[in-house]
Amino acid sequence: MNIRDLGYVVAVADHGHFGRAAQACFVSQPTLSGQIRSLEEDLGVTLFERGNKVVRTTAAGARIVELARTLLEQSAAIRDAARELRDPMSGVLRLGVIPTVAPYLLPRLLGPLRRAHPALGLVLAEAVTGVLLERLADHQLDAVILATDETGPELSELPLYREPFQVAIPRGHPLCESERVPLLALKSLDVLLLADGHCLTDQVRDLCQWGSGDERTRRAADPATSGDDLRATSLETLLQLVAVGFGLTLVPELALHGSRLQSAAVTMRPLDSRSAGRTVRLVYRSGFPLMAMLLAFAQVLRANLPDCVQVLVSEADKKPGRGAGKAKVVSA
Repeated sequence: MNIRDLGYVVAVADHGHFGRAAQACFVSQPTLSGQIRSLEEDLGVTLFERGNKVVRTTAAGARIVELARTLLEQSAAIRDAARELRDPMSGVLRLGVIPTVAPYLLPRLLGPLRRAHPALGLVLAEAVTGVLLERLADHQLDAVILATDETGPELSELPLYREPFQVAIPRGHPLCESERVPLLALKSLDVLLLADGHCLTDQVRDLCQWGSGDERTRRAADPATSGDDLRATSLETLLQLVAVGFGLTLVPELALHGSRLQSAAVTMRPLDSRSAGRTVRLVYRSGFPLMAMLLAFAQVLRANLPDCVQVLVSEADKKPGRGAGKAKVVSA
């Protein structure tokens, strides 16, 4: 039994197919199948139930796969730790970013990051919060940039910045005459939301304090009986809907800074509320071994943020050797 064969086992369990598992492992299918059969003979248990089209993991196999994952993760951690001792910025960082951050943050980050750390490889994934957290838990990602407060002993975080919300208003709307928009005014207005799954949607709902009896909540829950359902999958689409008069929406400040979201048909106004905003964080598994890499990445990110957001610094940034655990914001 060796690490390579355990990797074959996990690949078959993940793909449910010997051919696809072999492709993922960059070996031929006969080689992979033969190694797994040898491992089954060595262990004295059958790991997979082989069908014509589908491969299913047996009860014994499920337990072996679980242990194999742990062993593979520990093996990877040993390699990562050794690489960090040589040069923490010479590896690969697999980073997930939510859609309401990625297109506005990454363009100002990638160039400076490459100049500061040319040996660092970056693999990017853009998805909603729930998907990113699942991939982080499965060790498919090393860290994720989120705008929600994630808790739990298995996760740690580095705060990056806090940004206020701006209200996007159709040109000619009475609120365009106000310097700041009262928060209570949003409860009685048509506020457009992103599709469910986006954390910004939940943040707007919480900010407006919409309850189960609110018109906005009923509309989102049952568009067939309560009017148009105009939720979108991007801020760009929401701004286009605002521009043609279908309602208002809330936009994070960074998304407006130097982006194409500005429109002559839309007026931007700040909310008259100190709580109207969100904190963006770098979230990672508490046992992630390349803490120096995350700290260096966060440092470059913060150094290239515009003045419209509040840069946040944590205890972990000041004590690089103590990266595990929750990061506490101590200054801005």
